[in-house]
Amino acid sequence: MEAVLNYILGLGAAIFLPVIMILLGLLMKMKLKKAIIAGLTLGIAFTGMNVVLGFMFNAISPAAAALVKRTGLELTAIDVGWSPIAAIAWAWPYALVLFPIQIAINLFMLGFKWTNCLNVDLWNVWGKIFVASMVSYLSGSLVLGYIAAAVQIVLELLNADLMQKQLHRISGIPGVTCTHPMMLQGAFLGIINRMLDWVPGINKVNMNAKELKDKLGIFGENSVMGFIVGALIAFMGGYAVKEILITAVQVSTAMVLFPMVAKLFMQALAPIADATGSYMKNKFKGRDFYVGLDWPFLAGQNEIWVTAIVLVPIELILALVMSQMGMNNVIPLASIINVCVAVPALIVAGGNLFRMIIISAIATPMYLAVATSFAPMITKMAVSTGTLQVNAGQFITWIQLEAPEFRWALAHAFNGEMAGIAALVLFAAAFAWYYKYMQSVNAKLEETK
Repeated sequence: MEAVLNYILGLGAAIFLPVIMILLGLLMKMKLKKAIIAGLTLGIAFTGMNVVLGFMFNAISPAAAALVKRTGLELTAIDVGWSPIAAIAWAWPYALVLFPIQIAINLFMLGFKWTNCLNVDLWNVWGKIFVASMVSYLSGSLVLGYIAAAVQIVLELLNADLMQKQLHRISGIPGVTCTHPMMLQGAFLGIINRMLDWVPGINKVNMNAKELKDKLGIFGENSVMGFIVGALIAFMGGYAVKEILITAVQVSTAMVLFPMVAKLFMQALAPIADATGSYMKNKFKGRDFYVGLDWPFLAGQNEIWVTAIVLVPIELILALVMSQMGMNNVIPLASIINVCVAVPALIVAGGNLFRMIIISAIATPMYLAVATSFAPMITKMAVSTGTLQVNAGQFITWIQLEAPEFRWALAHAFNGEMAGIAALVLFAAAFAWYYKYMQSVNAKLEETK
């Protein structure tokens, strides 16, 4: 059974999730033809998004590495991206136990009306496995690892309910929400956003990508913005004119393709969400149910990509400055397009691009610092599981640690460290504030209907 499940998971999200969605559609009384088309379209959307993301990463990462090399700094921790980290998580001997734990918690919370989210994003259970393996590795307790993962699962479901109305307003896709762990960063980013309400000048600016395009004319076009930022990064990396132009066009191409590919998510998800909502409302009168999904259904929002691209030079500068201060030892490479901060920033800022950039820039040092802190542990986990071979004196890590302050707090609190316990208490307080804050946002959205 374990071998079969590992084989299915090894197929990747582009195959695993469409199969889940087809089965869900049939369970919710969709016609076979519609369910298959919706599921296949979802697979195409995931594949297309990964192709464009990979294309952009391959354009920007070499330029970022060249910039670091020009500085002469010796940064020994390499950002390897999410795929090797997921491989480390799946290699944990007790990984598969998290499947029944996540499903049981979800059904329990649905039954007691503690959530209205049916999380079908079983692929990203690896994020909970990663937390459980880290806590178990540090504390030496398997039970504590599972408890830490359970805490994350509960918070993801509560947060999915909180965000649904805002997600619907922004994406236009009804009946869906996001259960990705990156969204837990909203508790921290929401506080920054609220503080910006008190900053004169900034509190008056409300600009999305469309409004930016209207104000800046040709310079607000995705293609032109991508070209300019791509050229800037390549120039900072010391590229020759030819390579600068090639990099600029590549980033420009990605910026244009993102919203095109993202339309496929709406085509795939809308019919399944409608069918699920109708079926569940018939079974449970008076309740609204949402389908919990991975984040890429939001990838058509230009604000995400403008923020993430503008953040690249900021991220590189901060990495260099923090390294001089002894606070960073990471080379931003595979995760340099940090969607894990841009996506939750989209939600807390309500699509306000100006605020998204400020919020993301303020949060970036935390990603670098936590990635640096976790580098020795992640490297040891990779070696001990036989997932990766790392040279002596070299470390691997991951910048996009998805709510890094929360994961740092979990890992160290469950290890009995006072700093970790204090950080977890602070996060709990932040989440409690965020819960009320998002409820007020939802109330305002209801009033404007």
